[in-house]
Amino acid sequence: MSLKYATYRVFFEIMWASQVTHLIRALSRARGVIFTLHRVLPDAPADFSPNAILQVTPQYLEYVIIRVRELGIDIVSMDEAIERIRSTEAGKKFVVLSFDDAYKDNLVHALPVLQRQKCPFILYVPTAFVDGVGRVWWQALEDVIAKQSAIAYSNDNNEMVYADTNTVAQKYQTYTRLYWRMRNMPEDQRIDFVSEFTKGYGINMDQHCRDLIMDWKQLKTFVDEPLCTIGAHTVHHYELAKLKAEHVLREIEQSIQVIRSQYGFDPVHLSFPIGRLQSAGNREYKIAKELGLASAVTTRPGAIYYRHKDQLTSLPRISLNGRFQEHRYVEILATGEIFSLFSGV
Repeated sequence: MSLKYATYRVFFEIMWASQVTHLIRALSRARGVIFTLHRVLPDAPADFSPNAILQVTPQYLEYVIIRVRELGIDIVSMDEAIERIRSTEAGKKFVVLSFDDAYKDNLVHALPVLQRQKCPFILYVPTAFVDGVGRVWWQALEDVIAKQSAIAYSNDNNEMVYADTNTVAQKYQTYTRLYWRMRNMPEDQRIDFVSEFTKGYGINMDQHCRDLIMDWKQLKTFVDEPLCTIGAHTVHHYELAKLKAEHVLREIEQSIQVIRSQYGFDPVHLSFPIGRLQSAGNREYKIAKELGLASAVTTRPGAIYYRHKDQLTSLPRISLNGRFQEHRYVEILATGEIFSLFSGV
């Protein structure tokens, strides 16, 4: 576990042991929190699984739903959350469950839990992924390194670099180095790099996407589910802050148009891909507002307050991180005020 996550765990344990979350929640003016989820899988992750942070078990998802309700918190749709944010009167605190990227495992493992618990949720859809031509590059990078004892790749000077990936520690070191290099690339360069890199190790990126992400027929199950709201997640899942303004506009507008052409309605809620400050900022928030979207969510951690009625296209979320699935942490995660104090959102 990285130093960052080890620090988080120490903080969570202190908060749980002190039992102050009840008091904080009672005194907080926060109206609610939006939880971020991605994958729902029953099996424990492998020793090398850097993307396990995006993965929770169906059992944990169900426990979160039950425990949040035991705490007297309503689980509501995004539409209902917007109404509560705008209300001049603070009602019961709320939670929204949001899922990004339309992974197939959401259909197999998450939906039965959500239906059994009669739990509303929102699913944000990147349309190129559902078309089967997206680039789930973070998972592809993991999949290559997991199977290799050494890898080769070109550096910024177009020179070949060789890295040992025989041990778990070496795999993590190499993944971290390549991940952040790719995060810092312009989007077109990142796509070219990952396509060339994975091809050398026998991965077809279109098939890789198809294996991970629902197609339009599978996604129709969610469209027809009354508990589900479909939201937009752009076309290609690019970090929008890296793009020109007209490209940002096109990514959002086209994703809405594609969903309309498939299902006959326009999604009014958006999730910014990755959604941190370096990925989406004030320019992107303004574009979403000018497009008339009812809301847009980031991955900046924090609670939702009345003041967010004027910031509906830059809403914070709190990740249900796969590394922190202990039951005792749910009360802390549901106390969004704690995260707002540190992030300032």
